[in-house]
This record gives sequence, structure tokens and C-alpha cells, in this order.
Amino acid sequence: MIQSKIAEMLGLKYPVFQGGMAWVATAELVSAVSNAGALGIIGSGSMEPEILEKEIHRTKNMTDRPFGVNLMLMNPFIEDLVDVVCKEKVAVVTTGAGNPGKYIDKFKSAGIKVFPIAPMIALAKRLEKLGVDGIIAEGGESGGHVGELTTMVLVRQIVKEINLPVIAAGGISDGRSVVAALALGADAVQMGTRFVVAKETKIHQNYKEAVIKADCRDAVVTGRSTGHPVRCLRNRLTREFEKLEKEGAPKEKLEELGTGKLKAAAVDGDVKWGSVMMGQTAGLINKEQTVKEILEEIFNEVPEVIKELNQRILS
Repeated sequence: MIQSKIAEMLGLKYPVFQGGMAWVATAELVSAVSNAGALGIIGSGSMEPEILEKEIHRTKNMTDRPFGVNLMLMNPFIEDLVDVVCKEKVAVVTTGAGNPGKYIDKFKSAGIKVFPIAPMIALAKRLEKLGVDGIIAEGGESGGHVGELTTMVLVRQIVKEINLPVIAAGGISDGRSVVAALALGADAVQMGTRFVVAKETKIHQNYKEAVIKADCRDAVVTGRSTGHPVRCLRNRLTREFEKLEKEGAPKEKLEELGTGKLKAAAVDGDVKWGSVMMGQTAGLINKEQTVKEILEEIFNEVPEVIKELNQRILS
């Protein structure tokens, strides 16, 4: 197996974090990922604290392996959500949409490992000084909320600038992309879109089929004018976003259009007006599999790719 500080730190078989996708990463998927040897992560999204606590309990009933919770720092209930994860002593917290500095001491006191998402190098440097355990370097190829830099550029620069383990995220879905991330200096990878189509993922089948049918050009970014760009399936919703942005619509109108649309896609199956969040790697995903099958397929491919590279380099 691959030598990985993070895998060793968390007791993982595979150096893989499952993306903390709101409305997608529920107890069923999270427990399946952890039971298979990677790190499952609950996507708390806009959850209220009582809902998150219930989801943590459901996950604990399905696995005795380590799992994590992703916290969106812009959530209006963030203070209470932090208290919940600390009380429940989850193994890992990943964070997005901000700087978790004010909560680090609380997490550490509860024995929680902290891995913030950093879409830019300056933020990664600030986070290192705060005492986090590693950085998730997420490139713009990923689904959901995205930054500007590509994974290849971002991961390499963050690895060069900090002395913490780096988890590469964005555009990773198979053995070749895992090897590429490792070559850039990453210690582990995070995958979201590949797990969207896992059989254990309890979302509407329309969402899964949309990912399977998509090619890399179908995962587009809208909402740049709001300061919170999102990558998702090109559909009627994204076309309306593009139209309003070209017209110079106010931020409030755009936010109103997007409210509740991820739930509409994931729960109700509305893939025309719902926000079907997916990364560009959707173009490489063409079937539904169990989590175990996904991970075994990827890591059976890794040594084959490395062998092929060695032969090409030495020939």
C-alpha cells in the first residue's frame, strides 16, 4: 500500500477522504466509506445542530471506524455545530468557506484532527500557523463551491510552501489521478463526484444518472459575481444564472434563485432546475458501484500505473 502520514494518523487502509457533500454525504455513504478503509465525512451543509447530532449517531451505529464531519463556516448555526462535533468527539473535522482559527483550540481539546479546505496558497500558510493537522488543497475542477486555481497548480504550490500533509482534491476519480496527486507531493486525496454514484449514496437516482451521463464540459461554474462560485451540471438553472449575471442582477436575486436547489436535485430528483453539483471528473465516471468496488478498482490500478510510468521513464 501507499505510505501516507494521514492514513497512518487516522488508521486508514486507503489514503482517501470522501468529500463532505451536503445532502449527499449522509450516514449511509459515510459509514460505507469508513468501513471500506477510507475516511467517510458527513456533509453538514446548512444543517441545524440537532440534525447533525442525529446524523453522527446514525453513522456511529453503522461503523466503528473513524469518520469526520465537514463544517461550512458560513452556516448560521456554526457555533452550535462546533459544540456538537466536540461533544461527539468525531475523529476529523474538515472545514470550508472560511478560516476555522477561532475553533481550533476547541477541536484540539476534544481530540479532533482538523483539515481545512484551502483553495489558495495564502490561506494554507495562515492555517499552518494555527496548528491544523493538514490542508485539503482543492482545485477548481471540483464540484460545489470552487476556487480559481487548478488542482495541479494549487497542490504543487501548497506542498512547496507548507510543512504539513496535503490532501489533493478536485478532478480525482481513478488510479491515474491518484498517482498524479502523489507525484505532486500530496499525502492523500479527497474524492466527491466518484462517490456520488456509489450504490450506498442515498440520493435521487436522477442525480446519479446525470453524473453518469455527463461529460467534462457539462460541469460548469456559475455565481462568480456573488463571490461564491459553484460548479454543477449545465441545466436550466445554470442558464438562468448566466442570464441574470449578464444582466447585472443583484447578488440577492441570484442567491434567491439558488436557495434550496441542491436539496431539489439530491432529494427530489429535479435535474433541470436543481443544483446538480458535480466536478469535471464526471466525464470519467460511467457506472454505479459499491464503495468497496470503487476503492478496490482505484487502488488496484495504482501499481499498474506506476509500473507503466517506470517502464516509460527507463526505456
